Amino acid sequence: MSFLLSRPAKTFKPKRSLLPGSHQADLLKHAEATLGSGNLRQAVALPEGEDLNEWVAVNTVDFFNQINMLYGTITDFCTEDTCPVMSAGPKYEYHWADGTTIKKPIKCSAPEYIDYLMTWVQDQLDEETLFPSKIGVPFPKNFIAVAKTILKRLFRVYAHIYHQHFNTVISLEEEAHLNTSFKHFIYFIQEFNLIDRRELAPLQELIDRLTSKDQ
Repeated sequence: MSFLLSRPAKTFKPKRSLLPGSHQADLLKHAEATLGSGNLRQAVALPEGEDLNEWVAVNTVDFFNQINMLYGTITDFCTEDTCPVMSAGPKYEYHWADGTTIKKPIKCSAPEYIDYLMTWVQDQLDEETLFPSKIGVPFPKNFIAVAKTILKRLFRVYAHIYHQHFNTVISLEEEAHLNTSFKHFIYFIQEFNLIDRRELAPLQELIDRLTSKDQ
């Protein structure tokens, strides 16, 4: 899904693109065309005859790019001073660990945490054995588990933006972009049961409100 932002598009990290002409690029076009119909429940459904892993992979890349762009517009307002801890409201604080270079969770500022997070996601997306870009290369057996971890962590960026920077989003006139992106994300993870409900607690009220109209 592409957004026309009211200020110059600035991504936080380099955008991850799919190979032009590849099956995954075609799948993304299908997703964007279905999104254009305005029916988000239909847009997230697995297209007939398609591989679930590939559909999850294409959408995970797309969500990374969306969140990348949305966070990129507020980086000037998310600083060590304004956000000394990575939080989603007073009850939820996140500490960073990636299990390899940082094994014990560390407390860090929101911009530092999100930099770690987005760099880690980018590394996963660039790993050809995890996210194969060539036709015929199989996905690993643990692919869905990896995708779940990626999406769980990307959710935390939405949660931080909503709790700590929503007034800035409104002042930049990007509220509709953020809400549409987040609603699309939620419908997708609900469709395939990709994030544990407990992880969604910081934004559960908002999720209920955004999705209640479509019940």
